[in-house]
Amino acid sequence: MLRYLSLTIILQVFISCSNNNSLDQPPNIVFINIDDMGWNDVSFMGSEYYETPNIDSLAENGMVFTQGYAAAANCAPSRASINTGKWTTRHQIYTVANSDRGESKHRKLIPIKNTTTLDKKFTVIAQKLKQSGYTTCHSGKWHLSENPLDYGFDINIAGGHNGAPASYYFPYGKNDHVNKVTLESDQGKYLTDVIMDETLSFLDKVDKPFFLHYTPYAVHTPIHKVDSLMKKYINKPPYKGQKNPNYATMIDNLDRNIGDLIKKLKEKKLFDNSLIIFTSDNGGYYGKITMQKPLRAGKGSYYEGGIRVPFLFYWKGKIKRGINDINPISHLDIFPTIMDAIGDHSMDDEFDGNSILNSLINGTEVEERSLFWHFPIYLQGYNIMDNENRDSLFRTRPGSIIRKGDWKLHYYFEDNGIELYNLKKDVGEKNDLSNSETDKAAELIDDLQSWWEKTNAPIPTESNPDYQL
Repeated sequence: MLRYLSLTIILQVFISCSNNNSLDQPPNIVFINIDDMGWNDVSFMGSEYYETPNIDSLAENGMVFTQGYAAAANCAPSRASINTGKWTTRHQIYTVANSDRGESKHRKLIPIKNTTTLDKKFTVIAQKLKQSGYTTCHSGKWHLSENPLDYGFDINIAGGHNGAPASYYFPYGKNDHVNKVTLESDQGKYLTDVIMDETLSFLDKVDKPFFLHYTPYAVHTPIHKVDSLMKKYINKPPYKGQKNPNYATMIDNLDRNIGDLIKKLKEKKLFDNSLIIFTSDNGGYYGKITMQKPLRAGKGSYYEGGIRVPFLFYWKGKIKRGINDINPISHLDIFPTIMDAIGDHSMDDEFDGNSILNSLINGTEVEERSLFWHFPIYLQGYNIMDNENRDSLFRTRPGSIIRKGDWKLHYYFEDNGIELYNLKKDVGEKNDLSNSETDKAAELIDDLQSWWEKTNAPIPTESNPDYQL
């Protein structure tokens, strides 16, 4: 599926070549977090419909992880976990807005109350980097509070509590909590372009080192085409269910903006010593917008399509090119990896993720550990006719998920139901092995219960009086 070198070849290169891996000069940090971009929505991950040459160039010259995971299946919780390095059970942001989404009569349990603003007791990436002398800039979607300036950022470009623009064409926002994007521009200028213009202005003025938290609203809904790119996609043959030209132009435009970012970094002689991390906040859409085949379901679901995301690291002369198709990694690894890159280990004991810097530089395998997800609430479905979820009414119901080695177990709180999959053999999660692999299921349930205790995970148990069978 992937187009570049295998991990085994790269490991040989790492072993045979002893390049200068000194971290004496702290790098600039460029974190690129795309909104709702699916695992297979970029050409370096195999798509033959979307064209992303600038992102591909980073992938071709960096390290790609094919088993990269979001910390959650939707926007706000994953962003909170990225910025804190902590499980959702710690900050208790589980979704956007309320936790009882979907009709009450279909909800068997009273969900755990959701948190919508990141508690300031948590230390976030920008704060730590600012303490280390970095200039910090947020650019794009924030989603964790009204103002990212309260969380260690020196500059805020278009970030607030809102999760999406009202439109990608001016005016971009409404005077409400959901779609409030306050950014001025000329009529007809596309939002992704305007945000990048402001970002490039920051780079023109910045003294290094700097931290750029670039998190564009694209490619979140609304799906607003870029007219100048439509000719390219309108008659292009579909690929594994990917066939929406409007969405394709949004991805193409985003890639062009990332190309402008790379160009500016090179012009300012900042590129060579920049650690660039590229990912998406959660899995991609499922249905009319795009598809993530062979993965099951999409955004909002805890099947692979909802949590597996594109994930790459680039740092010239430090991280060598290759593909790691062996080791799962998580959003929770980003913060500790950044701290390791700047030589700051003061928070090592506070992270729920691990630094993978040594693996990136030396080509060693990432330390094996279990990954967990917790979702003690409800999230309604959108397309009841075709959504590949456990039932048609909800993208997910209250539950927890564990991945350990090749095995992944879903545990549902409503009925204590379980599903067990061997992802090495069945990445599409089609063959539930919970009835045949009972020992493995019991082992993973025990691990889940230990994790609940360790993280004080809230478990919904109260019956909903409105529930109807």
